[in-house]
Amino acid sequence: EALVDQESAPARRLVERVDRFLPLVDRAIAQATRRVLDGETVPAGEKLLSLFEPHTRLITRHKAGKPVEFGCKLMLDEVDGGIVSRYDVVGEAGLDHPHLKESLAGHRVRFGRAPDLLAGDRGLYTAANENLARQVGVKRVVLPQAGRPSRQRQEHERQPWFRRGFRFRAGIEGRISVLKRGYELGRCRDHGEEGLGRWVGWGIVTANLATVARAIAARPT
Repeated sequence: EALVDQESAPARRLVERVDRFLPLVDRAIAQATRRVLDGETVPAGEKLLSLFEPHTRLITRHKAGKPVEFGCKLMLDEVDGGIVSRYDVVGEAGLDHPHLKESLAGHRVRFGRAPDLLAGDRGLYTAANENLARQVGVKRVVLPQAGRPSRQRQEHERQPWFRRGFRFRAGIEGRISVLKRGYELGRCRDHGEEGLGRWVGWGIVTANLATVARAIAARPT
């Protein structure tokens, strides 16, 4: 109340910070009470993981040695030539396959047609996604089936064009590694959700420009 009565700019900035952090502190106390004193399991979507970056989420990787990570999930679309044509900072760290529809729609907006080849990992596979891709005009859909595939499915995924498509998809893993190591996408040094969006966006723009510059430099003179 004393700060509110002051008209100075520093006092107003401090009031804004207090107004932002006090509700988060109350939420953290309530969360700790539920977990420690009451023995309640707090759902991941309700957990507050950071006072300073409350948008941080739990990400289950389903990989050996990395069962859970903290951060935000980033969806990347890459086209031939190593250009990231679209990205999306996902608010909820859930399943991947619901986002395929947005990826296909984004590609059609940017390029005026569906891609000839759609390649993704097992997290994007559903029968509905395969059908959707074919309906919008994708000629070759390379989405390995999760779980134990049938013999018919195994034969389908052993076709040469499917294997070539999956090797193309594997290149995105290298792109992710380069973005994390070379363009600082492994850790955001800005603040807030808007800051995260800026950090990711500028990192991808810079990486795309570097890719274009290398391609131009490699052209024969």
